[in-house]
Amino acid sequence: MENYIWITGATSGIGKETVKAFLNNGYNIIASGRNESKLLAMSKELTNCKGKLAIAICEVDKLSGIKLAYEGFAGKYQIECLINNAGITSFKPFEQNTSDEIESIINTNLFGAIYTTQTVLPDMIKQGRGTIINIISVITEKVFENSSLYSASKSGLMAFANVLREEVRKHNIRVINILPGATDTKIWPKEIRRENSKRMMKPAEIADLIVFAYRQKGKMVLENITMKPIKGDI
Repeated sequence: MENYIWITGATSGIGKETVKAFLNNGYNIIASGRNESKLLAMSKELTNCKGKLAIAICEVDKLSGIKLAYEGFAGKYQIECLINNAGITSFKPFEQNTSDEIESIINTNLFGAIYTTQTVLPDMIKQGRGTIINIISVITEKVFENSSLYSASKSGLMAFANVLREEVRKHNIRVINILPGATDTKIWPKEIRRENSKRMMKPAEIADLIVFAYRQKGKMVLENITMKPIKGDI
């Protein structure tokens, strides 16, 4: 079987740019997301790249959705790398968050990454190698108001990933955490992007760094990588 990199939340923002960056460097990609029309549109858009692109519908906020997606491609492709990119937030004070928002954010950002990791890990251990890249956030290092649930989910993922890294070193599996600061993606409210887009990092810049981190295949591993806009946090 050919080696593939599985990227979740792949239809927009950092996820989509990371798909492009890996494809342009000759890597084969499984791009997953919950929106079939966006996946199909991306597949048509990225037809002249060096690597191969496969798409998969996957609702990472549900364990059943993750398992269904993985069962659909596990027999065809060998997953050499998982990039946990899918993420959502609400940008409001906690007192205004509904129970549905709480469950959706925690399930997508934290449980989704944990369950996708649990799904691919047995095969990586059998292979004796693999890479798990988590797109986290500088919110794990600094307090930002109106982001309590996002902070909880990403901080939980950071703690999980740091412990996992120590457990899987013996299997030659690398765990890399990417902690971007303000990046110009649709996860931000329109008014914030309108006022700050010129100083925000661009998704393609983050994607290039992810590819760089992945390609370090010697005795070194880049573990927790923080990047921020030159002019600082927003």
